[in-house]
Amino acid sequence: MPSVAEAALVSEATAYRYFPDLVTLLLEADEGTWADPDEALAPVADSADPVIRIGYAARLLLEGVLANESAVRAMIAGSISRPTLAARRPGHRFGLIDAALAPAADRIGPAGLAQLRRDLAVAVSAEALFTLTDLCGLSGPDAVDSAVHTARTVTGAAFRAAGQEVREPVD
Repeated sequence: MPSVAEAALVSEATAYRYFPDLVTLLLEADEGTWADPDEALAPVADSADPVIRIGYAARLLLEGVLANESAVRAMIAGSISRPTLAARRPGHRFGLIDAALAPAADRIGPAGLAQLRRDLAVAVSAEALFTLTDLCGLSGPDAVDSAVHTARTVTGAAFRAAGQEVREPVD
């Protein structure tokens, strides 16, 4: 917060008056920066294929994470050190996952959809992206490609397990 106050040309006391902690500031800064999930998925709106749609959604989210990496890392750090703040994180991934799967959701049933949503929450996340960059040594773009591949593969497997035909993931 001292750096934020300095950059904003206000005192620390003033910064803390409006934003009691860094997470609150980041939440406020994030407000309105991401498109509505349905609008964001407009380029794949004509496709009902969940593999295509989830691949697009994953890439969109993870490239957004890379573009705002320092703020996302600070948000994660803040919610780790204060778990009560975790529920306040924006949750963009779930909006995109739900919108991407919506046209085909009835093809795998409620239980299958719930499980796939949880599976994708692991792969389509800032945490997964940072694991790929920090621990696996991938560049940002390569990490995005890897996570998108995983999201598409998991989605295809879930639909095939439900007896549904989907396109094979193509990278």
